[in-house]
Amino acid sequence: METVLRAVSIYLLLMVVLKIAGRRTLLEMTSFDLILLLIISEATQQALLGNDFSVTGASLTIITLIVVDILFGMLQARFPRLDRLIDGTALILVENGNLLAARVKKAGLSEEDIMTSARSTAGLERLEQIKFAILEKNGKISIIPRQG
Repeated sequence: METVLRAVSIYLLLMVVLKIAGRRTLLEMTSFDLILLLIISEATQQALLGNDFSVTGASLTIITLIVVDILFGMLQARFPRLDRLIDGTALILVENGNLLAARVKKAGLSEEDIMTSARSTAGLERLEQIKFAILEKNGKISIIPRQG
């Protein structure tokens, strides 16, 4: 039972920490982000398993994490408010070539992050060429170019 409680508590802790960290965490990783992810995964592994390195303990932990994830998915589908709380909503960052600075700052992004996405996905070079830049729930920035 201790293994199940550990798995559920670590799952919830990571969900809260990643929510606080914001969607920037989900964007393409820098080398710092990769190092941080490796450290977090090692600390998480130790917290989940404690001194129990058995196959049974690891299996129980994995099954618990998958069941908790499935339950959260079902709850999110049933309760849209919970879905918005956990995953957030899409956020418009640029509208008709105008950077919405407060939203960009709130999302923990910069104009350069938006322009990087604009260059790589739509071949755009200037902010004025963007009709909408939208930070999606998954952390990616969608770019809709202006016409003409």
